[in-house]
Formats: sequence, structure tokens, C-alpha cells
Amino acid sequence: MIRLLLVLILLAGTAGAVVAYGDPDQIARASHKVSYMFRGQAASPAPEVQIQRGQGGEFALRAKINGVATPMVIDTGATSVVLTWETAKAIGLPLEMLEYDVDLETASGHTKAARLTLDRLAVGHLVEKSVPALVVQRGQMKTNLLGMSFLDRLESWGVRADKLMLTGYPELQGSHRRARTAVD
Repeated sequence: MIRLLLVLILLAGTAGAVVAYGDPDQIARASHKVSYMFRGQAASPAPEVQIQRGQGGEFALRAKINGVATPMVIDTGATSVVLTWETAKAIGLPLEMLEYDVDLETASGHTKAARLTLDRLAVGHLVEKSVPALVVQRGQMKTNLLGMSFLDRLESWGVRADKLMLTGYPELQGSHRRARTAVD
């Protein structure tokens, strides 16, 4: 009886996630987790990326946005992924269609940004699709920020010694993802 009640609660939670997020990748991960919990099915280890702290204290990395490699800095204080205008242009984003109507406070002060959605953002083997992001106006920032609109999608993230650990969701058996990847 308790197991049935637990199954119903998890199904209701999954249904709530479907309505709340509507993101097929997140729904699939929730489904895999529920399957794993109830069938005892072996899951491969969760993909993990380790990022070494830089000399300036920052965690810098090269991410791939829509398949194009670009430098980024982890910023847990940034609500969203934030791209420079120059990076957005290099990636081929439709800059002429953007509306810079979002007020944004940066380390340099106040600026305006435009909302958009990145088709694909990858850090090592951690890949997220349909990631909300902002693009600042030309010359307003020098660094791309990997903010919470990406980090919140991960299973976990945290700092151990001088390494930032990013952990994705485990895949079911038969996955072709590797368990651990180091990012320079």
C-alpha cells in the first residue's frame, strides 16, 4: 500500500514537472529517475565535469553553444547565461532581431540585454537544450557568463578544494555518455 502511494506521488510530481517545465529533456530525465528507483535498473554513473579554479579565483571553461566553442566563466550570481554581443555574433545568433529591453546590473554597472533561447549549450558531456540566455549590447561586457539558467538544470554542482564539480543526471544502462570529463 505504501509503495502504491509512493508511486502515485511520484507520478503526480512527474506530471507537475511536465506542466511546469514542458522541456522534453527534463521530462525524460525525470522519467528515467522514476524508472531507476522502482525497477532497480542499473544506471550508468552521472556525467561529471571538473573545472579547475583559475589564478584569479574564477572558474573559466570553454563551452559549446550551438556547436561553436566559446570561453565562459561560471557565475552563480547571474540568474541567466549572459553572452557578449561579439560572442552572439560569432555563434550566428540573429542579432538584428533582438530587442534590448531587459535591465541588467553587471560588475561594470547598468546595461540593457536581449532575451533569447540557445538551442544547445554543452560543457563537456553535459548538454542542455533550449537554455534561456541574455545577450548584452555591443561592448558592454568582455566575458560570457555561465549562470543559473544552465546550472539549475544540473543534478548538482559544488566546489571541492580548487575544483568546481558539475554533475548531470545519470543515464540508464546502455548510454553512450562517459562518466567523467575534465574541462580545461
